[in-house]
Amino acid sequence: MAKKDEAQETQEIAASGFDPVGFLKDTREELDKVVWPSRQQLISESLAVLLMVILSASLIYLVDNFFNWGAGKVFGP
Repeated sequence: MAKKDEAQETQEIAASGFDPVGFLKDTREELDKVVWPSRQQLISESLAVLLMVILSASLIYLVDNFFNWGAGKVFGP
């Protein structure tokens, strides 16, 4: 039942055109529902992401060098 209501509402919006005031109102309502992280949480999670990126890049670098070395041994200079 809810799907039909959403579909009907979408069709009504499409038929009437874009409503910028309604869009901004709905956007504000959705942003009020967001739970923003604290400063400490933001910093610690950002550092965790940076650490994982550095570790992943290092692993890819090492594997690439290993295969490059192996290809050099197999195919020669």
